[in-house]
Amino acid sequence: MNIAAWVSLLIAGIFEVVWALSMKQSNGFTKLWPSVITFLAMWVSFAFLSFALKSLPLGISYAVWVGIGTLGITIMSFVWFKEPLSAFQIGCIILILTGIVGLKVQGN
Repeated sequence: MNIAAWVSLLIAGIFEVVWALSMKQSNGFTKLWPSVITFLAMWVSFAFLSFALKSLPLGISYAVWVGIGTLGITIMSFVWFKEPLSAFQIGCIILILTGIVGLKVQGN
């Protein structure tokens, strides 16, 4: 089991959330600092994903990376931007989380 690769993948996913949130705040890249944060967070996210890909399979890594981003953005959009979440959407988010955990457990 490669803990460093999985931790790197988690960090990459977290920075995916950061860049997506800051992109929203950049207002179409018309605001300087949110735009700068977007590009820096993208670079960090891709760098950590690239490190994880040295040890983990591409398909699994990409699915987990996108899953972390999807979960994080959905939750943060609900909390920060007050976007609505239905019971069905919450159920689907739980399925995504279950899939991520399953891929990690199976992938060791």
